[in-house]
Amino acid sequence: MPDPEIRLQKMVDALRQGQYRITPQRLAILKVLAESKGHPSVESIFEQVKPNFPTTSLATIYKNVAVLKELGQVLELGFSDGSNRYDGKKPWDHPHVVCTVCKKILDPDIAALEDMTQELARVTGFTITRHRLDFFGICPDCQNKK
Repeated sequence: MPDPEIRLQKMVDALRQGQYRITPQRLAILKVLAESKGHPSVESIFEQVKPNFPTTSLATIYKNVAVLKELGQVLELGFSDGSNRYDGKKPWDHPHVVCTVCKKILDPDIAALEDMTQELARVTGFTITRHRLDFFGICPDCQNKK
């Protein structure tokens, strides 16, 4: 798993390269994304930033996440229920395991995915530019609640 301090610095560097100012509120948003153990929604980021920056609006969070997405510093995970979650730790394509009960999202490290991508390209003739692979199930915590 990427080091949160290194991820934070990469996000700051990308913003500076794009000539964005590093405001205290923006830095707080970056920290939430770099340090998050899960994949927070914009609302969750807002709830974590608001106590220290009470004048920050939900719109500010949305705008900053959109900028980070445009710069390739956050991965957006959209779901069929219309919700979006964000991965600031690993902003590149990778598989996810999603609990259908508590909505927890994990990032399993699966080396075989690179082989699968190459085989798909070979078999179909496609140049694979992105991928999204999600597995849905019930996490151990939710299984034990029964």
